[in-house]
Amino acid sequence: MSFFTNLFGKKEKKIPEVKERDILSIEVGDIVSYDLEDYQVVGKLIYEDHGFEWLAYQLQSPAKTLWLSAEMDDELYVGIYEKIKLKLQEPFPKKLEHDGIRFNLDESGVARVRGEGRGKNVNNIQCKYYDYCDDEEEQFLSIEVWGSEVEVSYGYEIEEYEIKIIASK
Repeated sequence: MSFFTNLFGKKEKKIPEVKERDILSIEVGDIVSYDLEDYQVVGKLIYEDHGFEWLAYQLQSPAKTLWLSAEMDDELYVGIYEKIKLKLQEPFPKKLEHDGIRFNLDESGVARVRGEGRGKNVNNIQCKYYDYCDDEEEQFLSIEVWGSEVEVSYGYEIEEYEIKIIASK
């Protein structure tokens, strides 16, 4: 190319690359559609306990806040959780009841958490977790202890195809 072509020639516009997302690669700022509603991902928490990791995405719509959880064990497990008010104190019992449903303690431990977006305030903090499930393993209670604060969420498993992800960048 000549000097004048380089100087005055047409500049090619770069088209931004469309990024593919899956449930394990969602980023803060993405849009997640679930149950006919769109949510912006405003926070992301990555939990790690003895080399095992799982994710929680904070989803915000004008109407409500949900948490989308994802964990890869032998297969992918995806769940939707919503915070509930349930007054509990440590030590937690092995059985709990909420809305007439009995939940049994499934697993517990201490996880180190990395946070992004609204979750950055808990970056590199440890939290204690207690996971409960009903007898059919279809409904769940999740308890997290952050220092002196106890957070309880009710959730249920969903299929990955129920989620649509639109990458923000």
